[in-house]
Amino acid sequence: MATRIAVAQFCAGQSVATNLTTCIRLMSQACKESAKMIFFPEASDFIGNPSEEALTLAHPVDGDTGPFLTGLCAQAQQLGIWCSVGIHEKSPYQDKLYNTHVLINHHGDIVSSYRKIHLFDVNIANGPILMESNNTVSGTQLVAPVPTPAGRVGLGICYDLRFPEMALALRKQGAEILTYPSAFTVKTGEAHWEVLLRSRAIETQSYVVAAAQAGKHSDKRASYGHSMIVDPWGKVLAECDGHSEGIAVAFVDLASLTRIRAEMPVLEHRRYDIFP
Repeated sequence: MATRIAVAQFCAGQSVATNLTTCIRLMSQACKESAKMIFFPEASDFIGNPSEEALTLAHPVDGDTGPFLTGLCAQAQQLGIWCSVGIHEKSPYQDKLYNTHVLINHHGDIVSSYRKIHLFDVNIANGPILMESNNTVSGTQLVAPVPTPAGRVGLGICYDLRFPEMALALRKQGAEILTYPSAFTVKTGEAHWEVLLRSRAIETQSYVVAAAQAGKHSDKRASYGHSMIVDPWGKVLAECDGHSEGIAVAFVDLASLTRIRAEMPVLEHRRYDIFP
């Protein structure tokens, strides 16, 4: 049986309250489209705040989760929908945060969280210089895929998309859906976004769901958008545009996934005797 899911995109700003209102609106829209699960972008809680302010806005993912996660959990429970979302998480370090992907079930409970392990430290020619490690501490481990109404979900974040070994590791652990909440730059998005998402889907024979920030956050920062759902054959099932707030909806068909994996069992054909 196929399950309907929604991938969202919007342009987050510095106001946590405004971003929460946007997410709640998109969750309601997803429910009207009969989606059982919605996927939000990286840094859905806030973007572009000064480092000192960001440290005060971040909260842990257990205990006092703060207004953003608390609001999302309440809405997930009220609507009976699962939610994947990228946030800033408080860390033990005074000057750095975690970049975290949180999974919320239809009861409003946080059932899993993953801290980004690959940090985006790049200097793009004629483009932005971004040093994520200046204010973010990397995670240290993968998180086991989580059973959801749509399938077993493997958690990644944005730049993790460029590391196929991570996707393959999640597939070997049972993932059927790979998720990459993102805030791709326009320059790298135009060049690599779709081809990377389709590549991860094809090589792991998994659904790939990538919710993206979209539009101009400030004079210094803009995100590429094009939130996307890709099937295990590499076909783009649903896609948002490069600038608008909204959702795209598609079905996850695990019977189709099982057939593709059985007919072309690439994981079984991998030569672990030659390379790990």
